[in-house]
Amino acid sequence: MQDDYRADVAVIGAGIMGTAIVTRLIETGHKVSVFDLDTEKVAALEAKGARASGSVEEAVSRSAFCVLSLNHANIVRAVVFGEKGVAAAANADKVLIDMSSIDPADTADMAMRLRRETGMAWVDCPLSGGVPGALSGRLTIMAGGSAEDFERARVVMRHLAANYTLMGASGAGQTTKLINQLFCAVLFQAVAEAVKLAEAGGVDPAAIPAALAGGRADNRIMQEFMAKFAARDFSPTGRIDNMLKDLDLASVLRAEDQDAIADDRLRGRDSPPALRCRPRAEGLRRDDASSRRISARLTSISREIRDRHLSA
Repeated sequence: MQDDYRADVAVIGAGIMGTAIVTRLIETGHKVSVFDLDTEKVAALEAKGARASGSVEEAVSRSAFCVLSLNHANIVRAVVFGEKGVAAAANADKVLIDMSSIDPADTADMAMRLRRETGMAWVDCPLSGGVPGALSGRLTIMAGGSAEDFERARVVMRHLAANYTLMGASGAGQTTKLINQLFCAVLFQAVAEAVKLAEAGGVDPAAIPAALAGGRADNRIMQEFMAKFAARDFSPTGRIDNMLKDLDLASVLRAEDQDAIADDRLRGRDSPPALRCRPRAEGLRRDDASSRRISARLTSISREIRDRHLSA
């Protein structure tokens, strides 16, 4: 692979992450065709240099690589195998790179079907690092697929990821992403609790990340989000629905592990700590399905609490 090689890439899905992925690929010289049902999002990316496509099939027909950034296995299946989908323009020279976070078993089944019916390769590449990681090309990617297809996908991944690791066969990347999400769920909750503890003790929570840097408690979530939490900055960097979906998938996988279930019963617990974060995530989604409206609501509550303390 030549270092200066740039590919024709189709990106399907122009949400928060899809937009960041397209932006980074354009900035690093790739020719990007994009499709999304939201024409305003596509137009915004077109203004950055992307080429708008009228269908998934059209975008894939122009490209050697197809990147998916979608929210659910059912959506991925419809996009790949539905009318004017990926499969309609697929062949053995093309590689599908699924950066969605979906069920590992569904991934393995779809990858096998796409290969059998069209010859097209499939590499599951769920990510960690969010929008900042995508825009800077420093994502962590846990991949699943054959070693050969993993290397073929590197043409695109080398400009998106600083850590690109093959974890095993199709679906292994998705399983690793669920493990990542278990850690993230616990850490987000711990950082929120730590902010309140610091405030109660008269310590500036924004000073904590620097003070703990390099120690055993140091972690990326604390470094990125603790000052944000302390400032009551609820601007979204992702969707609570995605975390909830991943915790649900982790719960399903764990329910299939009879040894783990027996151990839980022996210890008198319902689930591991990470999965017990789920009710809080569900509460946020149930209160309001829109991340932006949730953000506005939390900001309003925070101000009410602050004003109440100031007037006391």
